[in-house]
Amino acid sequence: MVAMSAPFVLLGLLAGGPRHGYDLKHAYDRTLPRAKPLGFGQVYATLGRLERDGLVSQSGQEREGGPDRTTFALTEDGRRKLAGWLAAVEEPAPHVASALLAKVVVALLAAGPEQALAYLAAQRRAHVDRLRELTRAKSQPGATVGDVIAADYAITHLDADLTWLAATIERVATPHPGEPS
Repeated sequence: MVAMSAPFVLLGLLAGGPRHGYDLKHAYDRTLPRAKPLGFGQVYATLGRLERDGLVSQSGQEREGGPDRTTFALTEDGRRKLAGWLAAVEEPAPHVASALLAKVVVALLAAGPEQALAYLAAQRRAHVDRLRELTRAKSQPGATVGDVIAADYAITHLDADLTWLAATIERVATPHPGEPS
């Protein structure tokens, strides 16, 4: 399984031409607006590792009214590595790892169906609120195609969670034979 990672995103951003770390950080944040933000320290540490591994090289220095900024360019090895990553199909996750699932199961075990139903109802409201927020964000003036596809991705996952929440509420609310009531 190949994981999405900041190094590959930085390689992808460098595929368009040389850039310095400050520009890469801001391009990352603009390109993946709903992803966890990338810190400047992480950008420079990642560039150092990519350079060490021969995937990027220093291509010059820029000064834009501030300190010197080293620009980095993608090497041929970097282009090959990026192409391989882009060609690799992401396998579906083999395990379910979700705080949402864990909380529902623990609520059922520790507090019983009433507490689990209260949690499920509160979580459903939070999901619906987030769904509305993302739907509004897609229609904001200046929303880029990256903003819209990131929102669509998040909305699809929220929709799946909402479907699961509805089914789980029904299952928890309906007593099952053989289970203590």
